[in-house]
Amino acid sequence: MELELKFRVEPEDYDAIRVRFAQARTIAMETTYFDTPDGSLSRRRWTLRRRLENGVSLCTLKTPGEGIAREEWQTEDEDILHALDGLIARGAPAELKALAQGGLEPVCGARFTRLALDCRLPACRVELALDRGVLTGGGRELPFQELEAEWKEGSQEAALACGEALARQYGLKPEPASKIQRAMALARKG
Repeated sequence: MELELKFRVEPEDYDAIRVRFAQARTIAMETTYFDTPDGSLSRRRWTLRRRLENGVSLCTLKTPGEGIAREEWQTEDEDILHALDGLIARGAPAELKALAQGGLEPVCGARFTRLALDCRLPACRVELALDRGVLTGGGRELPFQELEAEWKEGSQEAALACGEALARQYGLKPEPASKIQRAMALARKG
């Protein structure tokens, strides 16, 4: 399960926040989002992606969960079609394979650098991620900067409170749209 808060970072605020990430891991990410030709996955609000993380290929399926949470399955694989079996073996809906029988096509993407910090707090563990890059779709690019606070273990309420406190500290506004939603909007303009 994925549970995270996402906040917009204005370009002029990025450097001030980046100071907090001095001990962070740097991860180069390149993401391609896929859908069926008839849009079956997006109609279900499912996200299927292949992401290179420092050159390692990870395929992920996300589906809606309760509240702001999402169900998430991931497998290491170079090929998105081949990865479907691995995702299903890890618990993803078996329906995924039937939906993809008509093929999968790339619809949009993102290229960004992530600074990631693992924060162990008394009641929980949270990953803080500061992302900066571009969303891609329809032959267009849109620069973005955002901060994510993702619950990893322990109290979900404490993890969300951590993210909200960080947002207050830097005056950040929530980012209601996911990367795929914003990249899909670019693709639709194409």
